[in-house]
Amino acid sequence: MSMSIFCVSLTLVLSIFSGTDGYFHQRVTQCPYSSKDLQGIEFIDSYVFNQAEYIRFNSTVGKFVGYTELGVKNAEAWNKGPELAGELGVLERYCKHNADIDYSAILDKTVEPHVRLSSVAPPSGRHPAMLMCSAYDFYPKPIRVTWLRDGREVKSDVTSTEELANGDWYYQIHSHLEYTPRSGEKISCMVEHISLTEPMVYHWDPSLPEAERNKIAIGASGL
Repeated sequence: MSMSIFCVSLTLVLSIFSGTDGYFHQRVTQCPYSSKDLQGIEFIDSYVFNQAEYIRFNSTVGKFVGYTELGVKNAEAWNKGPELAGELGVLERYCKHNADIDYSAILDKTVEPHVRLSSVAPPSGRHPAMLMCSAYDFYPKPIRVTWLRDGREVKSDVTSTEELANGDWYYQIHSHLEYTPRSGEKISCMVEHISLTEPMVYHWDPSLPEAERNKIAIGASGL
């Protein structure tokens, strides 16, 4: 299965709040990258005052750039002083070093989704029945969920959420199929994810009680 390009950013935020008028100064450093070979990785160091960025260092540009009158003056001074020399080595010293750690500790890991099939009330009167196929606690984010009727992919009357972040590195997704039941047909949900060696197919059996249907989904076989 083809997986979409992802973008990772190591981010450090330093904030200072001062004064009775609510002055807020913030420094944000980022290391965005989108591939394991770290091609195109950048170091970005931004200075923000009251939500307005006034100066930035970008390793691709190789110098400070000012965006306000004060920022332009600081950029001219910092590009001639020790500030520039200190920024030039951060890409290798901080960004690439920590990106390698992230890949080995987190980004190279995969976690299989837990899948559940359930019957839910349809939102409209187009069809009398609706199924929901939910995949929980998978990593990384890209995943593909499709519906099959008697082995053929269904493309109409299907709606899906985006991959939803759980807030703990894991994701979940929910796909719905509105349909009119036909005697003897087999309806299935197919899940493709990088953690799986092959697509997994989960069959819907309306004759079983809910608890037993969940067991069938959890123990489903590969396609």
